[in-house]
Amino acid sequence: MHALKAKIKDAEKIRKELLTLGILAHGYKIKKDKTSLYFPLSSVPENYPTLELDFEKTNTEHSFKKTLQNSLPAEDLEKIKTAMDIVGSIAILEIDPTLHKHALLIAETLLKTNKTIKTVVRKQGEHSGIFRTQDYEYLAGEQTFETIHRENKVQFFLDIRKTYFSPRLSTERLRISKLIKKGEKVLVLFSGIGAYPLVFSKNSPAKEIYGVELNPDACLYAEKNILLNKTHNVFLYCGDAREVSSHLEKTFDRILLPLPHGAENFLPLLPSLSKKGTVIHLYSVSKEEDFSSVRSKLISFFPQAKVQTLIKCGMIKVRTFRICIDFTL
Repeated sequence: MHALKAKIKDAEKIRKELLTLGILAHGYKIKKDKTSLYFPLSSVPENYPTLELDFEKTNTEHSFKKTLQNSLPAEDLEKIKTAMDIVGSIAILEIDPTLHKHALLIAETLLKTNKTIKTVVRKQGEHSGIFRTQDYEYLAGEQTFETIHRENKVQFFLDIRKTYFSPRLSTERLRISKLIKKGEKVLVLFSGIGAYPLVFSKNSPAKEIYGVELNPDACLYAEKNILLNKTHNVFLYCGDAREVSSHLEKTFDRILLPLPHGAENFLPLLPSLSKKGTVIHLYSVSKEEDFSSVRSKLISFFPQAKVQTLIKCGMIKVRTFRICIDFTL
């Protein structure tokens, strides 16, 4: 897996930076030799030289399953998924339907073996509805769905039931931050709890960042997050992107459409919001074999568009990815 080498005298500083960036891989033992430490990474950071190493898994996962060995038969133990999303102090589990009767045992065991987790919930269904929200069942720990999640020098206060937020996009948010040039005006459509705007504010030289969001709950949390992070160059609009964009009377240097399903329906808004050289980041979900058709569909809509790159931002399921097309008008 990806690794970063740090001299022992700089190791603690580097570790904190990796935690802030949200790319220090959890569940693995840090390697050490006479002069250096080697940190396991969940993704490749920019501006850091990396190498490939094998890492031993820590006792957390081992003790989690080892503890369950005393209570579950081997065939059930094999179905336990140790991979999970962690948003702040909330662990979000996917539990095999045949193990639902053991859900409380699994959750309580996780709490005992991972002290950073305070609440354990279980996914129910898929993201759905106009706001792409997700239902969860509380299992164990502190009975709350609110938490503060930290990434990329930013704190996000949110309710996981009322808003859409993916911790898996932390690297993508930072990637865009590194592309933003000094003085840029940036527009984020479908800005949610303010994740992209706030990461840009803390990690780029953008002059102004505007966010547009339809979900009123997400808008409230975004306003709270502006205060929480003491940012002064983020401006939020709560409402339909089509209506808000018609009143902005601005053009932007960079526009993001981080809506995984249906963002292409908002492409007609772009000409009035952009100027020559505006960079667009269009997000979509596509099977790997359909990447070229997604690109072709974009070109058919904007024949003058210059596609810079197509980035995989994460796997949704086997051979199906969340992607971002970076292009200029």
